[in-house]
Parts: sequence; structure tokens; C-alpha cells
Amino acid sequence: MTKLLKIAMAGALILGVASTTASADPVKGQKIFIKKFKSACGFNGAKFAAKHTQDEWAAVKDPAKFKEEFIKICPDVKESDIKDKWIPHIYDFSYEYANDSGNVPSC
Repeated sequence: MTKLLKIAMAGALILGVASTTASADPVKGQKIFIKKFKSACGFNGAKFAAKHTQDEWAAVKDPAKFKEEFIKICPDVKESDIKDKWIPHIYDFSYEYANDSGNVPSC
């Protein structure tokens, strides 16, 4: 019985850690924007995120729509420059620091 309990507890711990690391992160999105897109866009991440409200960002959450909107905001960025694995992080950053959120990023 104790072996079964230990296995169940270990499984729950692993599942909890795995689900935490799989989620997107606004801080990581901010770092990606600064490193990869700040110079191409010509402005910092705060101005990028403030281009829309949280509802407007939520409307373009789909990766294809988000890339399209990203290119509208930053015309010098090519679609191939935006890696699919970055989109959830940049989206979370944009949503977190949208113009109606009241949050201000440090970039």
C-alpha cells in the first residue's frame, strides 16, 4: 500500500511540474521581443503590447492571426523571423501589458 501511495505522489508531482513548465510566460515573451524584434520594430516591447487592448489581443491569439498582426505592427519583421514556439510567450507578454491592463513592463 505504501508503494502505491509513493508512486501516486511521485506521479502527481511530475504532472504538476510538467504542466507548469509547459505554460507560456510573459517574462520570456518580453525577453524574446527585446532580443529578436526590438531593433526591427523600432520600439520597445511596452509600445508593442500597448498597440491593442487585452480583448483585441485575445482576438488574435491564434498563431496565424498573431503573426499577421505582428507583421502589421512591425512591417520590417518577416513571417519567417517569428518562430512558432515563441508565439505563446510573446502573446502572453502582449496580453499582460496591453494598453488597458494597467501593467508596465520593464523594457
